Amino acid sequence: MSVEGSAVTQDDQEEPHPTQALDDTVHQRVRLGVLTVAREADRVEFGFLKEQLAVTDGNLSRHLKVLEESGLIILEKGYAGRRPRTWVTLTHEGAQALNVELRVLRALVLRLEAPRQVPGTPGT
Repeated sequence: MSVEGSAVTQDDQEEPHPTQALDDTVHQRVRLGVLTVAREADRVEFGFLKEQLAVTDGNLSRHLKVLEESGLIILEKGYAGRRPRTWVTLTHEGAQALNVELRVLRALVLRLEAPRQVPGTPGT
């Protein structure tokens, strides 16, 4: 359906489109993956994230830096035996941001699954 052929006008919309509430920091695929995996565990190791999200070391490192600078995760460096390790922990702010993102995504799905109103029928 084209915008020109659409029977829905801006005046018909009472609320902003749900996509306007998506957080660009959280919504990016890898970062959303980091937040969701981190939420499933108390602490998650870099190598596990890399494997689960199918990304390179450099790509994952960059996304972790963005999330850390945004206060959504905490990075902890240490050793497991003699091997250096990096662990990721979700912050309270990160959990809240993920919850908001999930609510927005649910709202978007509900909007798309709602029955369409046909102009000229009752309720339009």
